[in-house]
Amino acid sequence: MEEQLVERAGLPFLGIPAGGVHGVGVRRMLRNSGRLAQGFLAAWRALSRECPAALLTTGGYVSVPVVAAAWLQRIPILVFVPDIEPALSVKLVGRLATRIGVTVDASTAFFASRKVEVTGYPLRQEVVRWERSTGRRALRLAMDEPVVLVFGGSRGARSINRAVLAHLPALLAETQLVHISGALDWEEVAPARKSLPAELRARYHAFPYLYEKMGAALAAADLVLSRAGASILGEFPYFGLPALLVPYPHSWRYQQINAEWLAERGAAQVLPDAELKERLLPMLLDLLHDETRRQAMTVAAQKLAYPRASQRLAELLLALGEDA
Repeated sequence: MEEQLVERAGLPFLGIPAGGVHGVGVRRMLRNSGRLAQGFLAAWRALSRECPAALLTTGGYVSVPVVAAAWLQRIPILVFVPDIEPALSVKLVGRLATRIGVTVDASTAFFASRKVEVTGYPLRQEVVRWERSTGRRALRLAMDEPVVLVFGGSRGARSINRAVLAHLPALLAETQLVHISGALDWEEVAPARKSLPAELRARYHAFPYLYEKMGAALAAADLVLSRAGASILGEFPYFGLPALLVPYPHSWRYQQINAEWLAERGAAQVLPDAELKERLLPMLLDLLHDETRRQAMTVAAQKLAYPRASQRLAELLLALGEDA
């Protein structure tokens, strides 16, 4: 997925061997340790060839060999922490970082304070350029009816997709749906759409993935149902989007913490994945029918936005490069 997105943006892509060693079996840990060693050598060669003035990383186990090689070559390192609680790999590379940008204040407790700045979550220009009216026109949505956006991340979320499909007629009777299923579940979603009566099918806008129009979907929506990956901490506050969040239950606790952070500040409600089947429809309909509550969630979300996050991270990175 990363390779496809990077190349689609017109940037060169270089894959670095890596693997996780935390929370895996002994055999896999040994195999992945070897891959990390290979990754270090590959990163060393790439950095020696490119001679970068500075390095930006957002973590993940692939960042460990790259940051280690950069640190040994005395290349300044900027770490950006997307989730509220950093993963083990991010904590490790944070020790070698020159500067650290974090999405929210709560993340500063995990790092040396002299390195850290709260930058907010960076958003692409292709996302933030959309407004409600332009987003609805781009996706061919009615201007005067509510819109619910459903998505589960770049690869989709099977439990969310299937819960939505199980309630399609009831949901479409109340709202327009923009459903981004991910490629893995598209073979279930496409036939379900085709089987709907024509009047409901016209209200169901399903896609395996949205590239340039993801911002249109966010701007057009009145309510979003999604997982709780790090991007929700930037995208939903920017658009003032009330959210019903279903944290992925197998991603350690990162998504749970992201979801609870928004919920505690009045910008979201949390629905456990195990309760999707029973509670999805009543919770969504309650929020759809309660405009006062959604307005309050919008105001709460907007207070958490950092509109200049991308610019600030760019300024930090350029400053490191100029000082090198």
